[in-house]
Amino acid sequence: SELKISGEDYVYLGVSHLDSKFIKKRFPNIYKECLRRGFDITKNRIPVVPAAHYECGGIVADIHGRTDISGMYVCGETAFTGMHGANRLASNSLLEAVVMADFAADDAVKFIQKNKFPDSPEAEQWLASSIFQKKERVVLSHDRRSLNRLMSDFLGIVRSTDRLKMAQQRVKMILKAINSYYYSHPVSYSIIELRNIATVADLIVRSASRRKESRGLHYILDYPERDDDKWKRDTIIRPPHYIPRNRRKK
Repeated sequence: SELKISGEDYVYLGVSHLDSKFIKKRFPNIYKECLRRGFDITKNRIPVVPAAHYECGGIVADIHGRTDISGMYVCGETAFTGMHGANRLASNSLLEAVVMADFAADDAVKFIQKNKFPDSPEAEQWLASSIFQKKERVVLSHDRRSLNRLMSDFLGIVRSTDRLKMAQQRVKMILKAINSYYYSHPVSYSIIELRNIATVADLIVRSASRRKESRGLHYILDYPERDDDKWKRDTIIRPPHYIPRNRRKK
């Protein structure tokens, strides 16, 4: 919140008032990593910013990791199984990553054993010029940095309606540019990864914009209170013309 008000890139954390031997013994990895980056935390202040370390929500799945696309399984942070509520409980990440993944793997093996699959078609051979490859890297790295900064500034711990509107416009513009590259140039790992990042960013912005209340890890200045009457439910975004699996023609 203070960073949003001041516009600064970071705040400082200082532990130099503590005994240096205690710091090195209690925080050996942090001490070594900061030292590698030019900060001696026994003497210097550390620049600190909030960071996302776990993503709640994801693709809707059942307890076996099955989605509404036959044969597609998800687990871990990718999945929305209902294991988390409005926030993440400390050990639930391990439950998602290990237990739910084990359930998904078992069910996927059974699915493979019960079904026949066509041979995979040969991928088309792409020819990319060296000029494009140089241009691609700088354009994609620029868009990635832009998305990173955008989500950190506008979709951080404390949100506001105005910042969400700005984020939605900019993410939409970046996503449009990325899709243009994706469909008109040779496929590469960097394009696919960036397209996925932009898609997830778009879903996060749209989900946050829909919820007119504060709940769990979602806090918005314009709606600081929880509203159980209207919003005690999951936020699920579906594609246009979505048809539930049980209503699809076989």
